This record gives sequence, C-alpha cells and structure tokens, in this order.
Amino acid sequence: MQRSRLASNLGIYAYAAGAIFLGLLGLVSGDFATTWQRVDPNLPFRELLACFTACIEFAAGLVLLWVRTGRAGACTLTLVYSVFALAWVPKILGNLRNFDAIGNFFEQFSLIVAGAVLFASFSPAGSPLSRRESLFARLYALSAISFGIGHICYMPGLLTWIPKWIPPSQVFWAYTTTIGFFLAAAAILSGIMAPLASRLLTAEIVGFEILVWIPKLLAGPQDHSNWAGNAICVALAGAAWVVSDSICRAARCEPAPTESATEISAHA
Repeated sequence: MQRSRLASNLGIYAYAAGAIFLGLLGLVSGDFATTWQRVDPNLPFRELLACFTACIEFAAGLVLLWVRTGRAGACTLTLVYSVFALAWVPKILGNLRNFDAIGNFFEQFSLIVAGAVLFASFSPAGSPLSRRESLFARLYALSAISFGIGHICYMPGLLTWIPKWIPPSQVFWAYTTTIGFFLAAAAILSGIMAPLASRLLTAEIVGFEILVWIPKLLAGPQDHSNWAGNAICVALAGAAWVVSDSICRAARCEPAPTESATEISAHA
C-alpha cells in the first residue's frame, strides 16, 4: 500500500485505534475485554496472559500505522482476533439455539475480515493475496447478517439501549438499524450500491459508539464492561470502516464502460 493510500483511508487509523484501545484496556485492568474476548476465568496465569495479549494488540495497532510494518500489524491482529473467534466455537456447538455465542463469534469475525483486507491491501500489487482483497471485503456481509439477526433476537433489550430523546422513537431506530444491517449485507454481496451501503453501515456502528457506549462509560466509569464495550465497539467501527474503504477503492478502480462494436459502427 502506498503512503498516499494510507493517508487517504481513515479506516486503517480507526482499526488501529481499536487495537490500541483493547491493548491499553488489558494493560491497565489486567483482564480481557470481557465478555467479548471469551477466556475461561479459571485459566492458569490468566492475568499474565491478558497482559501479554494486550501488549500484542497495542503493538500491532501501532505498527499498523507505518507502511513498512503495516502488513505485519494486519497479520498479527488477524491472528489474535481469530483466536478469540475460535474461543466461541465450543459454546456455539454446545447450544446451537443460543445466538449470543454466534453473535459474538461474528463480531470477532468482522475484525478478522478487516485484518485480512488490510493484509491483502498491503501485499504487493498483482500478488494472489492482493487480488483477493475484494473477496475478503465481501465476507464482511456475513457479520452484517449476524448483526441484523442479533437485533431481532434481542429486540426488547435493544430498545432500552436506544436513547429516548432521539426522534421519532426507540422502536423506529431499532427496526431501522436492523433492516440497515440486512440491506448493507445484500449490497456488499451483490455489489449493488455497495460503497454507499458500506459507508452507512460504518456510520451506524459509529453511532452506537457515540450514542450508546460513550454515555454508558460516562455513567459508570468504574465498570470494566463499559470500558470493554467501548473498546470493542471502536474496533468494530474500525473494521467496518476498513471494509468500506476497500469497497469504495475497488469501485473507483473499476474500468469505465466502453462502447460496443455496434455502437461504434453506428457513430461512424
């Protein structure tokens, strides 16, 4: 990825900020971003492992910001988030009817996808990985579908999270954001209006951070889960932003349609 591209795609900075936030949280608290980063509370040397993981997240977030080390940072974060995603698999298999574990898996999956997109974008132009950047970006649609299903499954609780002062109503925004996730997934998979849809999806997640998680943190700064929720939401917003940047970049690089031979003959 060229330096100019790095500077013009803010998703990289947002994604790195999420990793740095998670790293700082782990170093200060000596714990993972519970409950999103699922680790057995009885695991031996858990606090030491949390600090070690936090150091990796923090360092990977920093090196992601430099062109020469960005590929290593993207690869490292992809691997770290893959471990946390796999940690949810046993709970999913233990109870397939419990969507909570599935939803948490796909939240981590969205972070994996963004890391893969960045890794591909940092790869040499024309390389097999570079050519798969668009494919990786489309995989994000699976997480968007999961987010929409999660809203449906937890609709009563979701309503309580939406600020009452936002017009026209909590119910309106609950269903609007739910439908938005599904429409964004359809657009990303089909390619129809994908740049606009991915930007709106990113804005939706950023909105959750600004309107939900920051107020919760201000109301309860002593609660570790509020810090963890903010860190994860920043990371999720960064992941969506990275994918959106990639989709928009691919759309700009698409060749302009050319006239057919019949049309050329007609003009002659």
